[in-house]
Amino acid sequence: MVSHIPYCVCLIFFSISHLVSTLAESDNYIIHMDVSEKPKDFGSHQEWYLSTLTSALETSKLSTTNTFSSSTSKLIYSYTHVIDGFAASLSLSELEALKSSPGFVSSIKDLPVKADTTHSPDFLGLSSNTGLWPVTNYGQDVIIGVVDTGIWPESESYNDKGMSEVPSRWKGQCEFGTKFNTSFCNKKLIGARFFNKGLIARDPNVTNTINNSTRDTDGHGTHTSSTAAGNYVQGASYFGYATGTARGIAPKARVAMYKALWDEGAFSSDIMAAIDQAILDGVDVISLSLGIDDVPLHTDPIAIATFGALKNGVFVSTSAGNEGPLLETLHNGIPWVLTVAAGTMDRDYNGVVTLGNGVQLLGSSLYIGKWNSSSNKIPIVFFDACDNLKALQKVGYKIVVCQDKNGKLSDQVQNVDDAKVVAAVFITNVTDLEFYIQTSSPAIFLNMKNGETVKDYIKTSKSNPKASLVFKKTTLGTKPSPRVSSYSSRGPSISCPFVLKPDIMAPGSLILASWPPNIPVANDGGSLLYSKFNLLSGTSMSCPQAAGVAALLKSAHPDWSPAAIRSAMMTTSDAFDNTLKPITDLGDDNHPASPFAFGAGHINPNKALDPGLIYDVNAQDYVNVLCGLKYTNQQIQIFTKSASNNCSNKSLDLNYPSFVAFFNAKGSNSSFKSVREFHRTVTNVGEGQSTYVASVTPIKEIKVSVTPEKLVFKNKNEKQSFKLSIEGPQKLKEESVFGYLRWVDSARKLMVSSPIVATRYSSEFVS
Repeated sequence: MVSHIPYCVCLIFFSISHLVSTLAESDNYIIHMDVSEKPKDFGSHQEWYLSTLTSALETSKLSTTNTFSSSTSKLIYSYTHVIDGFAASLSLSELEALKSSPGFVSSIKDLPVKADTTHSPDFLGLSSNTGLWPVTNYGQDVIIGVVDTGIWPESESYNDKGMSEVPSRWKGQCEFGTKFNTSFCNKKLIGARFFNKGLIARDPNVTNTINNSTRDTDGHGTHTSSTAAGNYVQGASYFGYATGTARGIAPKARVAMYKALWDEGAFSSDIMAAIDQAILDGVDVISLSLGIDDVPLHTDPIAIATFGALKNGVFVSTSAGNEGPLLETLHNGIPWVLTVAAGTMDRDYNGVVTLGNGVQLLGSSLYIGKWNSSSNKIPIVFFDACDNLKALQKVGYKIVVCQDKNGKLSDQVQNVDDAKVVAAVFITNVTDLEFYIQTSSPAIFLNMKNGETVKDYIKTSKSNPKASLVFKKTTLGTKPSPRVSSYSSRGPSISCPFVLKPDIMAPGSLILASWPPNIPVANDGGSLLYSKFNLLSGTSMSCPQAAGVAALLKSAHPDWSPAAIRSAMMTTSDAFDNTLKPITDLGDDNHPASPFAFGAGHINPNKALDPGLIYDVNAQDYVNVLCGLKYTNQQIQIFTKSASNNCSNKSLDLNYPSFVAFFNAKGSNSSFKSVREFHRTVTNVGEGQSTYVASVTPIKEIKVSVTPEKLVFKNKNEKQSFKLSIEGPQKLKEESVFGYLRWVDSARKLMVSSPIVATRYSSEFVS
């Protein structure tokens, strides 16, 4: 006889079993504590955290292990500077028990983090003769902490030739690990630590594969750190492209690597521990080419940790992300960090097509594989759209010419590659070719004018038309440049839209920097290619460029706050390219770039050395913004580590060197006018007396007024305040309009520039 269990009983049994399983399943959490609640009996915060954790485990009914040793194994990190609290691996029942503990403030889940994946110092105007380099001795003794995938210490970029002794204030160390000896550190690479306890707690199986050291097994960290502060390396190149002397933006600054991004993954608990240690070690600047998407400030571990850095006087440069060109894709829209967009440089990588009649045509190419570049010409044939794969496979030993039609360039490149054509020439009007030209087979991309020359030659050639191709050419002085890279993430920030982000743009496209020689950089017909230098693109590359400039400015002005350094970089940035026209946006059909794409402009290090005026901000000013965002005292305590927070002056109007106004009233009549007011205070950092007169560029649909229109300073460090008013329709017709406020000191030929954006884009934010 078969007994049948009623369906409802099975369902109840399953539900209870599932509930028990869910409650018992562990995850990583970052726990914020109120240290004022710590009993005096405990000698350290960590002892208190362990005791609190032990009590919570004993209270948890589902906990099968409630010993002190169990709490020790569950405690991942104890933080010092970034927050008051710790990271722990907890089940839901254990977390609920912990919430009843004395001193518990809040918890957030450990979140996954993603990385935002030479000539640039010259392009930025850095020179050994004048400006920021000689004034700061190339950033000597400034310490840049890089949180990334680790470092390849043998790279020539970390040689310490010409470096002075390590600053006595440095408290960091070089950790021993797998294939990483403490002797690898020197007077350039002064610190190397690794953080993976959060990753291992999430997935204990990674211990079977993880490389337990600061050794870079990805390449990203070696590239970013050498971009910021690599020493001089002569004869650097990428398979013959970009040949020259490689060096970082601050070539005499010190590098400290904090590895927290791993091949197996990256989690915020490890990132926070890395930042915490960097502050404790004594870094001056932190470079973070990473971020977390779609989180409010009070649950963003990067925002929380960098507030701790700010309070300790550490400047933080972050990447905006690589999700452009759509609006509202930016991460790290954090008011107290520098958020960096990516742009192009005036350097192109080329190949040359030489036709049988002797005509030579320059095109774009980054092909690095084997190619016989002798003068012997081979047949060339026009294949129109190159959309017939079978026909391409039968073409034989010929150069195929493809005409880009209807935006099918990527399909054409793929077809040519699949057909294993000997070589190809692509004719296209696409100007954003960065990710096309890195082909696995020989290819050159021509503009429409040069393409027509090729087509005419093939058509009119009486004999068999032929051509030859030559690769590995580099052209400097390309115009127009810079341009905003299409992939660079755009604002407004969803975590704090009332502060205009990104802040600034720096070179990020095809940046040459050091690379681990055992990690392949390309695949040539099934053969892996290796190099000591690599060309990478992303805001991951622009972020360390800005970090390097910040290090130089910190050296020149050691008394400046992080906000003062950021202000100097923003207000002296360039809004015009090398043709003296507004910088354009590759992601917006080469229209003039909006501040939502490139912030205040393209970074100009030498001008930032003497900005004239700065917009300074202190910790309480940021707290006022958190209050204005309607954060609770408990949420603000996460940042300030204090239960007593002053919200008497709550405001969304931060003393920032940019302005963003929202004219987006729902269902409103556009004929009705409304006014947005902004109050700013500037500090004179120039010598002696000075007078600045306000100038505002015309902006469609809105009227901007400044009161007073003149600022007179008698002394250095004197402060003056002004009000900027923006009058416009309650709802703009255009999505956004923009212009600039410029304070001009004619006598000293100084201009302090700030972008102004008015938008009907939503001002709603994640909270």
